[in-house]
Amino acid sequence: MKKLNTVTVAVVWMLGTLLSFMLMAIAGRELSATLSTFEILFFRSLVGLLVLSVLIHYKGWSLIRTQQMPTHIVRNLAHYGGQFGWFFGLAYLPLSDVFAIEFTVPLWTALLAVLVLGERITKSRGIAILLGLVGMLIIVRPGFESIQPATYAVLLSALCYSLAYIKTKSLVGKDSPLCILFYMTVIQLPLGLLGVIFEFNVPSIDEWLLIVLVAVTALTAHYCIARAMQLVDASVVVPMDFMRLPLIALVGFLLYSEPLDWAVLFGGCIMFLGNYINIQAEKRSLKA
Repeated sequence: MKKLNTVTVAVVWMLGTLLSFMLMAIAGRELSATLSTFEILFFRSLVGLLVLSVLIHYKGWSLIRTQQMPTHIVRNLAHYGGQFGWFFGLAYLPLSDVFAIEFTVPLWTALLAVLVLGERITKSRGIAILLGLVGMLIIVRPGFESIQPATYAVLLSALCYSLAYIKTKSLVGKDSPLCILFYMTVIQLPLGLLGVIFEFNVPSIDEWLLIVLVAVTALTAHYCIARAMQLVDASVVVPMDFMRLPLIALVGFLLYSEPLDWAVLFGGCIMFLGNYINIQAEKRSLKA
């Protein structure tokens, strides 16, 4: 019963992740009309660092002590690549396409978890991987439509996110979520600065409000992920937010008049089915 309660708590944390990512996508879409991807990521890290510094000041700076700095660096290089591809995709693709392609993350995470964490591919995880590949091919439709460069950017983003998730799992055993988030902003801030140093624009008040929303939701999303990963395996945590796809498709339709692409939704449902089978198998193993 205790293990089942642990899974329930992890689900609650992932619901927080779902809401955070959706709000971040909307704010990112709005900002992409006036700011470059480098500028969005730079200002997001700047605001995030200020917010975290205040929190850590009251909780104690001892929270950021770590003996895993190389892992933090690898995680955040991968995560920055994931963020760049994700925000770049938001500027050029329908929101549902970005989220659907991002849902290949569980596929790459399951494979990387075997190589990096030593997790084994069970029958249910194998099914999730196979259906994930099928769903991805339906969404991308190679050979049937001209694939946009932004599509490749989001696919690469998913691979980068997978490595970041795996490295997060390595960190949560010793470092607190606040510590992980602090080094995320510290490491990614200079990366963003390199992209804007020769083309720096001061945001307007409206842009600052959206930047703050992006920064805060980015922190809450990753805090929730880190807390969930403290409770269950990475290959269980990542698939839990598949409800983002129909929700973001509805948001794109209502706010931006984006057509509902049934191939994207169908491909996403196939990926969801594979991961649902995997989640149910994990729950049964916890009961045993």
